[in-house]
Amino acid sequence: MEHFIERTEVLLLIAAIVSMIARRLRLPYTIGLLAAGIGIALTPLTPGFSLTKELLFTAFLPPLIFEAAFQMPWKGVRRDLPVTLTLATAGVALSSGVVAVGSRYLLQWPWEVAILFGVLISATDPVSVIATFKANRVHGRLGLLVEAESLFNDGTAAVLFGVALAAIGGGAPNPVGIVGQFLITVFGGVLCGLAVGGFTLLLAGRTDDHLVEITFTTIAAFGSFLLAEQFHLSGVLATLTAGLLLGNVGPLGAITDRGREAVLSFWEYAGFVANSLIFLLIGMPLAHRDFLTTGSAIGVAILLVLIGRALAVYGGSALFHRAGELRVSPAHQHILFWGGLRGALAFALALALPETVPLRDTITTVTFGVVAFSIVVQGLTMTPLLKRLGAIGTPPGPQAGPQGETD
Repeated sequence: MEHFIERTEVLLLIAAIVSMIARRLRLPYTIGLLAAGIGIALTPLTPGFSLTKELLFTAFLPPLIFEAAFQMPWKGVRRDLPVTLTLATAGVALSSGVVAVGSRYLLQWPWEVAILFGVLISATDPVSVIATFKANRVHGRLGLLVEAESLFNDGTAAVLFGVALAAIGGGAPNPVGIVGQFLITVFGGVLCGLAVGGFTLLLAGRTDDHLVEITFTTIAAFGSFLLAEQFHLSGVLATLTAGLLLGNVGPLGAITDRGREAVLSFWEYAGFVANSLIFLLIGMPLAHRDFLTTGSAIGVAILLVLIGRALAVYGGSALFHRAGELRVSPAHQHILFWGGLRGALAFALALALPETVPLRDTITTVTFGVVAFSIVVQGLTMTPLLKRLGAIGTPPGPQAGPQGETD
């Protein structure tokens, strides 16, 4: 335990230094962390632990999701809910199908492996998306739409990933079972979030101590996630629901004004710490991967992922072309397409693949390659794209960290 704390402190020190350097060089903070992680892996400073699905889901995702949801206005989320759900369900399924078919015929992978990879890599990652858009101060409808979609589509990806794993094991459920599992996962997660968030509001309304209020929100963030995961429901949707509930109902009296300011500051820092450790840990395994032998497969996978994302975004948006306020402008569609970053979620799911999965090492290496492309290439070009399309109201300036500066 002592070594764990010491090594975590070293990682946070490195993250702080990277933040300062990134600010001076006007580089995306996440890319600096990725490079630092690769450098750490080549030295004796390795922390002794790695990014796993369990670590991501139990320690890192709850604070990131709660911090984003707490600041989301429910009115805006509700307005665009049809668009968000379309992209997060049909869009993910379509993108997964494109990648799976392409992997089968272009890479000659077995169908079960191609489908598993398609599901694993097609959902946009809330960690990467939120980090990028926070750093660029993207507000308004676009910021809400992109962040909400990245959070909601995790439920779809989680269910499809489970189905694909079951298929490889010979126990794939029938279509009715798939739909039932999806509905249970989604609505069960939402109910967990409502239950934990509602209980937290009742307790918070009985105190005006901002430290106690912060404690209650911490319990809500992690408690809702862990409760949902315990019953094999969507922890992301549970924490998202709890965050939306506390962020929108709390200011009506359950959480004091001073408490809200303290809560926002606390979760902004928690998000900074989680993001810093995630991207450092993503960079470390990249240093020891042989990308040369799988270079062509990585190139094909990147192309397939981009095609799948394009069909999902432009096709899904076309359904709302004549829907008045639900219409997504061409500029916003371009940003949704290029801003569909892959990151920690795909990374962790790839590492969580059982050893018995065929071509496991190939899948993980190709996944790492796609994630690296997404973080570096798409991450570096997001700010110029946002500026060109007029999506940044206030120039972001040097990027201090994944959470950026808040106004």
